[in-house]
This record gives sequence, C-alpha cells and structure tokens, in this order.
Amino acid sequence: MREAAIEDHAALGDGRTVALIDRSGTVDWLPVPSLDSPPAFASLLDPERGGHILLHPVSDFETTRRYLPGTNVLETTFRTATGTVRVTDALVTGVAGRLPWLELARRIEGVTGTVVMDWAVEPGTMLGGASPWAERVDGKRILRVDRVNIGVTGLNDTEEDEDAPRFGGRIRVTEGARRTLSIVATDDEPLHLPDPGNVDIGIDRTLSNWELWSRTFSYQGPWDDAVQRSALALKLLLYAPTGAIAAAATTSLPETPRGGKNWDYRFAWVRDTAYALRALARFGLREETHAAISWLLRAVKGDVAEVRVLYGLREESSAAPQTHDVPGWRGIGPVVTGNRAAGQLQLGVFGDLLSVALAYAAAGNVLDVPTRRLVADVADHVCDVWRLPDSGMWELTELRHHTSSKMGCWQALQSALELVKLGQIEGNPSRWRREADLIHAWVGENCWSDDLAAYTMAAGAEELDASVLLHAPSGFDRGERMRSTIAALRRDLGVGALLYRFTGAEAEGERPFTACSFWLVSALACVGDVTEASTLMDDLIGRANDVGLYAEMMDADGAFWGNFPQALSHLGLIDAALTVADLR
Repeated sequence: MREAAIEDHAALGDGRTVALIDRSGTVDWLPVPSLDSPPAFASLLDPERGGHILLHPVSDFETTRRYLPGTNVLETTFRTATGTVRVTDALVTGVAGRLPWLELARRIEGVTGTVVMDWAVEPGTMLGGASPWAERVDGKRILRVDRVNIGVTGLNDTEEDEDAPRFGGRIRVTEGARRTLSIVATDDEPLHLPDPGNVDIGIDRTLSNWELWSRTFSYQGPWDDAVQRSALALKLLLYAPTGAIAAAATTSLPETPRGGKNWDYRFAWVRDTAYALRALARFGLREETHAAISWLLRAVKGDVAEVRVLYGLREESSAAPQTHDVPGWRGIGPVVTGNRAAGQLQLGVFGDLLSVALAYAAAGNVLDVPTRRLVADVADHVCDVWRLPDSGMWELTELRHHTSSKMGCWQALQSALELVKLGQIEGNPSRWRREADLIHAWVGENCWSDDLAAYTMAAGAEELDASVLLHAPSGFDRGERMRSTIAALRRDLGVGALLYRFTGAEAEGERPFTACSFWLVSALACVGDVTEASTLMDDLIGRANDVGLYAEMMDADGAFWGNFPQALSHLGLIDAALTVADLR
C-alpha cells in the first residue's frame, strides 16, 4: 500500500478522537473511541496490517481539497479523464455535541461525467494487539477488533467475503448523483446503525456546529485566516470529555529518518495547556478555557512536588511506555505508546502552570479556594527547587541546569506576584520577589556566554537552545542580551526561516522544529524588530500544508516530520500573530 507523506494529511475530529485522511481519500489513522485509544485504523504506521478506509476513483486522478470555511469538515475534489467527483468528509457531531458513538460520514457527489469509485473499510490489528473478524447479527454484517464494533451503512454495492474482516465495493457516480457512506464504531458498547438519510443530515449539522463555533471565535488582526485555522486545529486536539488538550493526534511519527526518536504525543502537556489557555482566553472561547483549566487543576492538585510534565487525557490513561511490533511510518521505528517523560523533573512546568492561573484570572475569572492555595504552594515550592538540575524542556535524559528552566521558575514567581496584585491569591510575596530576583541574577551570571554572545542551553555550557526565546514574551529579557541571543540562534541553528531546537539536533538527524520558528517571530517582535518578525511570519505561514496544518518538524524542502497535527506548532503560530499584533 502507498505510504502518504505526513504533509499529505488533513485531520477530522469530533471532540473525542481524530482521523487522518490523505490526498487519495484514505483514512490511515483513527483510534476508537478516543484519541488515545488503540487505533482500529493505522496503516499510517503499519501499511500491511494496520487497517484503512478507502474511497477514491478506480482510474488515475488528481485531487484538490480544502476545509469548508470555518470548519473541520474536509472537501476533496477528484478529477479523472471521465469526470469529477466531490467527497465531503466529517466526523459527525450531534445536536448537543459529540455523538455517543463514532460516525465518519463521507458524502459522494457527481460533479461532471461519470467516475467509478473503489471503497473499502478494513480494520487492522491495533498495532499488533488484536485480530479483526466478521460476524453476522440479525442479518447485518458487523466487523469486530478487540472490543471495537464497526458497521457500515449507505452503500449497497458491497462485495462481501464472509470470511474477510472488511467491507468493500465499487460504485458508479454520475453527474448529479449523491451517495453517503457512513462508518460507525463503538468500544465495548452496543452498535447503532444510522439511517443513511440521517447521516447526510448529520454532515450538514456538523458543518453548522463548526460554523457556529467559528462565529464565537474573536480575532481581527494580521494572518487571521492562519490564526483561525490554528484555533480549529487546537479544537480538534481538545478532548471534550475532560477538557484536556493533546499535544498531537498521533504516536511514533519519526523526528528523524534514523528512527529512535518516536514518541506518543496523545497526552496533555502542562506547557501546551498553558499556551493554549492564553490563546483561548484571548479569542473569547469561554467554554474551552474553563474546561481546560479545570482539567489541569484537577490533574495537578495534591502534592506540588509531584506535579508532572504531562498527564493522560482521561483519568485512566497510562503513560507507561510500550513498544509494538509494527514497522512504523515508512519503516522508521519504533512504534510506541506511552511516554517516558511523564516522570521527569522539568522545572519550567511551574512557570507554565502558574501562567495558566494568571491568564485565567486576568481574563476576569475567579480562582476557587483550593486553586488559590495550590498556586501559593507552587510558588513556595519553586523558591526551594529552582537551584536543582532538571531534564529541561526537551525532555533530555541528562540532568543539567537548563537556562530556560530557570527562566520558567522566574516566570512562575512573577505570575504569582501578579495574582497577588489581582487579589486572587495570598502567600509570601516578599519571598517570591526576592527569589525571582535571585534567579534573574543567577541566570545572568551563569547562563550567558561572552564567546557566543548569547544565553546558553545550560549553566556553564557553550551550546544554544531555542527555548530561551520563550522568555522574551515572558518578560525575562527583552533587551540587548535577548537580541544578541536571537542573532546567535539564527546564525548557529537557523536554516532560512527555520530553527533547530538546540546545538547538536541537526547532527542527530533531526529536522528544524516548527514551533521554534514561531517563537523566533515573537522574540523578534518583543525586542523591537517588528518588521523583521512580520517578514518571517509571512514565510512561515506559507509553509503550512495545503489545508493549513503543521507537524512537529519540517524540512527546508517542505517535508513534515514528527507527530501531526502538532499543538505546539499551531500554538506558536497563534502566539506569534498575537504578539506581533500587540507590538505593531
């Protein structure tokens, strides 16, 4: 089976899971029922046994596609020598939000001429953990894999092999014809088989639901189309049952052709949640803002010394890493679920956490009493632990005194002090202010290199780290040292508009990290180079794929690497646009 490039994918979502669909109309990634569930369709990582949902012309074709305006509903136009067909794809939502079951609807419309289409629904082995099978119940043929039940409605042109766990067939689409294929699935629950007419209505309802959401989205400024598309991408990654925001929709898409750096990003990072909350609050998206901060505070309440870098989307989620015996995207393994970073010490997480509380309060909301106590306890804890070495933002195994981690501790204490000014918390602000000053002075003395004319990756090091750019917007430094650091990063880590994460990343086979380039835009604006920031932003906006999405990393030639779509990349875009808009 053909393995699509990462950038050839678009994403569909219903508030619970995300499907990836490539330019050929193939759904090659779809966990059921939740984003972090085992994928019933995963040919993205296992072309032979992973499973897929196909719908495309039998003969050679060309495609163009787009998201319908203000939505996450995808429209793909197939052009062949004999005619043109339009397919509209949606993960259907209900009258009051997500449906109790998964429903992928594919509307097929003949535009010109006649086109013969192949279609197939073939579940896979869930990364080698189960074997799909077929069963006939009350005259209806159902596919099952592990606890997942799958049914298909809407097309009668089915070529059935009773022994094969698949649906499939061939349909003839003429000009003016309209057909609807529906794939429904449940996990350890009864299976509802919808009426095809109701499915067609459901596509229109889903369009209306997305359009209504987009009308509540409030942003008028530069790069507004890209900002709105990034907000819609973040909405796909928001797990509605809990309010958690996933870092990406996938696992194990590689950061390098060498393999090894393949991680599961279907978890919620405190860092990403912090950035997302600032954006959601700015856009006036009240429900998502409240859901996300409520989830985060539920997750971290308890012993502040046990605050983790990442959490599962659901309470029962496990971060314990597991390797699966499947080949991986284009044979680049390993394929893993879980994430080893869950237990790391990353001091920067405290800055992220307290900046979340500040953003929520600054938007006119009120912190509850347990949260007020939590924030004060975290600030006190930061005063005690900021001198410790940690794994840094990039989740490295070697413990060092990472510069951006110390800056994050300073940010945590500054956020606590701002919350005191807002009357939202009480505590020991004089201690917090004193320790914040000590951190600032310590970084200036130990994390600056005269030879590099830059803040370094860690105390006493001669390496660079793009994550220090985050602390121009945080306010740690918007002066000449940050300006000089920007120049050093562009000189040593830059590839045109793109940046590698840190010194040595290129030698390890990594590609430039997408979010770092957007952080560069924000930092340039913060040090007064707004025109240069705007020029760079224009370049980066043009590097999205054809439907406006970004992966974790990208090559100068446009190839995407790493998990997709990546929240941090889209958050970087949003923050850069907002920062430039504020400083113009």
